[in-house]
Amino acid sequence: MWKYIVRRVIHMIPVLFILSIIGFLLMSVVLGDPVILILAGAEEGIVDPAEIERLREKMGFNRPLPVQYLDWMSHVLVGDLGRSFRLPFNVIEIINQRIPVSLELGLWSVLLGSCIGIPLGVMAAVKRESKTDYGISALAVLLHAVPTFMLGVILIFVFAVSLGWLPPSGYTSWGEDPVRHIKLMILPSVSAAGFLIGLLVRYTRATMLDVLGERYVTVARAKGLTERIVLTRHALRNAMIPVVTVMGLEIVSMFSGWVVTETIYGLPGIGRLMLDAIFGRDMPVVQGVLIYITVVVIIVNLLIDLSYAYLDPKIRYE
Repeated sequence: MWKYIVRRVIHMIPVLFILSIIGFLLMSVVLGDPVILILAGAEEGIVDPAEIERLREKMGFNRPLPVQYLDWMSHVLVGDLGRSFRLPFNVIEIINQRIPVSLELGLWSVLLGSCIGIPLGVMAAVKRESKTDYGISALAVLLHAVPTFMLGVILIFVFAVSLGWLPPSGYTSWGEDPVRHIKLMILPSVSAAGFLIGLLVRYTRATMLDVLGERYVTVARAKGLTERIVLTRHALRNAMIPVVTVMGLEIVSMFSGWVVTETIYGLPGIGRLMLDAIFGRDMPVVQGVLIYITVVVIIVNLLIDLSYAYLDPKIRYE
């Protein structure tokens, strides 16, 4: 097991290297010349050209892109992601302030998606072609089809505007007011989990239907085991491998959904930071966030692979 983990960590190095090159080049081309933004956001025709060239030379933007990349990467390797063009802070400080909010949102959305989607999928499979199955399947299709931003608007209108049960947006840290913190995180978590719930219901139902038709399930029932034990220990555990795979892929793709969710609900997370940095042409922040997201995605994929050995004892990593 440990040898496999070490190999995977070693394999991360070239992946991070390649993705860092792609991200650096894309940001350099898309965001353009950041010197104009630094000079009070003025247009190039208004600012003195000599001042522009002086600042560009001082910050190293007049050098070839390969040289700029090597200089940037040499600082990244020692934990220095540079300094923001818009804010008087280092990039790593800004990200460390924002990332706990996104991690909390991600944790709650994944927990809600798993705790709701998987049981509903099992229930739909057990009660196949019944009213319960049709109702759960219809709900899953609806949640899978509704965009994240639309679900967020609907939740705000129903629970915040119409019923007044929850605040519509904003953020309060746990240390300031735990009760308000929980209230403010409910709607964003449900909104972010909606798509995952619909996806897990459909995949769990499909895999459970395949597993319930296997012989070992029939043998388990013939032994006199209770239906709960048959479903949890024999059927569900074997059906979870493809479901966990899909969940891992969805967690990776949920980063884009968190950008929308954090923007709608006014959460100061890393997704909203990324969006603000792109609009503000803050290249160091964008590049720093890309590095963080890449590392998180690789770690999630590693954890998903390791979970296979727990779900299926026949799988061994050497």
